[in-house]
Amino acid sequence: MTEALLRELRIKARRQDGRDDEPSAGIIDSQSVKGADTVGRDSRGYDAGRKVNGRKRFIITDTTGLLVTVAVMAASRQDRDGAKTALLSACLTTPIRHVFADQGFAGRLVDWVRDTLLTTLEIVRKPADQRGWRSGRGKS
Repeated sequence: MTEALLRELRIKARRQDGRDDEPSAGIIDSQSVKGADTVGRDSRGYDAGRKVNGRKRFIITDTTGLLVTVAVMAASRQDRDGAKTALLSACLTTPIRHVFADQGFAGRLVDWVRDTLLTTLEIVRKPADQRGWRSGRGKS
């Protein structure tokens, strides 16, 4: 039911923007969040890179930022491994066949996405002189 509502709202927003109902491209990223005391230890993990004990969300949006799918798992999952669930879900429910990702998703995942999902996973590298995060909209 939630997925159907999400899809209908995404279609409505895309139509208002003059876009096709369904996206053909998406963006994937992950976010580690601290697990509350009520979160069972079996579903939590430690993300050493971000120094977070909790869960990791793998989020796929269309290129306008509208939510397509989310997969939640232990924060200890590497981006390359945990992304498979979210990418498979997006592939099964939308016509997305081109996904942009940061360097954390590089490596064997690119080949798996190409060979298994028949989808392109394009790794976008930030400019060498860029420090920190930049929105990509105007000057920052």
